[in-house]
Amino acid sequence: MTRKLILAIFGALLVAGAAIAHAPEKGKNGGQQTDAGNFHVEVVVKGNTLDVFVTDHAETPVSTKGFKGTAVLIVNGKPAQIKLAPRGENVLTGTSPVALSTPVKGAIQITDGDNQTVQAKF
Repeated sequence: MTRKLILAIFGALLVAGAAIAHAPEKGKNGGQQTDAGNFHVEVVVKGNTLDVFVTDHAETPVSTKGFKGTAVLIVNGKPAQIKLAPRGENVLTGTSPVALSTPVKGAIQITDGDNQTVQAKF
């Protein structure tokens, strides 16, 4: 094998490993969890309600006071937009007009009190 081919294979393996390492995983509340900027975001579905738990990368709850968000999820094959508002210590919550299912597919955009915006993709 040539040196370029070996480097290309090694690079492809690194990229594939990084993609697997950042795949959604199960959070401590039982929902899907993924990275969003400086946060971990976990989504928990209960009927029509979407709860979004926000923690830092050490899994310490982050206060969502002053936060706002929007979830755009695929529901029954169509995009559904759900406004999110703070509830409790580290939760944003919203209600869908139709029942939600798991696993969640779509994106959640969160804006903190300093108007910094991050996005979580599921």
